[in-house]
Amino acid sequence: MIVITSNQTPEDQINDIIAVIEKEGLQVHLSKGSDRTVIGLVGSVSPKLAEHLRQMKGVENVVKISKSYKLASRDFHPDDTIIEVKGVKIGGEHLAIMGGPCAVESPEQIDEIARLVKAAGAQVLRGGAFKPRTGPYSFQGIGVEGLKMMADAGERHGLLTITEVMTPEYVDVCAEYADILQVGTRNMQNFDLLRALGTCGRPVLLKRGFSATYDELLNAAEYILAGGNRDVMLCERGIRTFETYTRNTLDLSAIPVLQGLSHLPVISDPSHGTGRRELVEPMAKASVAAGANGLIIEMHTDPDNSMTGDGVQSLFPDQFSNLLQDLEKLAPLVGKKFSTQEAISIK
Repeated sequence: MIVITSNQTPEDQINDIIAVIEKEGLQVHLSKGSDRTVIGLVGSVSPKLAEHLRQMKGVENVVKISKSYKLASRDFHPDDTIIEVKGVKIGGEHLAIMGGPCAVESPEQIDEIARLVKAAGAQVLRGGAFKPRTGPYSFQGIGVEGLKMMADAGERHGLLTITEVMTPEYVDVCAEYADILQVGTRNMQNFDLLRALGTCGRPVLLKRGFSATYDELLNAAEYILAGGNRDVMLCERGIRTFETYTRNTLDLSAIPVLQGLSHLPVISDPSHGTGRRELVEPMAKASVAAGANGLIIEMHTDPDNSMTGDGVQSLFPDQFSNLLQDLEKLAPLVGKKFSTQEAISIK
């Protein structure tokens, strides 16, 4: 349930409303939008309390949210959430580009790729230090040393960093070295991990499970939000269908649907969504045209010899750079802000 007041409602009246709610043992989440303030109630609300709140000074309306996810709902937070990390804004009209290899392989590899990612105009360096692989004998990542290598490369070239975290035990160490933590498709419903990310103090990019519905994705995000972490991004990375030509089926409709249901930024992953290098560029552009708040794209200097074997979906550096130049032209046509030149000044 939410209590709606206008932004002209005095602070003391809002505090009175909150006091009444907390007296009933309910949790309160406050969200101030452009023209109204929403007070979210988490817990079981009695009809008597709802009627009392409806009659209080400053209250415009009391609305029951039927969705199982409350904090992720646009009903609770009508304005777009904009996440800001070291001057980089993600959400709303801002377009964020994350690029880099599937996995960190060596200090030289990640440093050279970071240089190229920066030169192309992206804001975030991606790379995995811990890799969840289908087969137990596949390359699993180089662990904490990889986190350190990527952190050094990001700092040297003025990039934010994002890396995947697989277990609750590694949340703290990943948060120590990375600016953004990523939850992979296989861990979307790893609820212990999601709870730990609720208190990690870092923005989280939550990838949609390859068989997950929109509601399941938003409820997974709710776990993180309920823990107190409001900086959550949703990521469409392709779902499993009957089609075998592509690795997955990139669900472009997820972008506007999720933006209608939720205030959280929506990122698209055309690399995993297609699994084919030649399809990454058109699907990246289609994602931006559909309204995506950002892209996460695999790029490698030698994709055919990458240690993960995912080179078939990784762009070469020149392809990555050319794509970002095209996106710079496309972005303003769909109401987004992105400049390959402005990204160079990020500290």
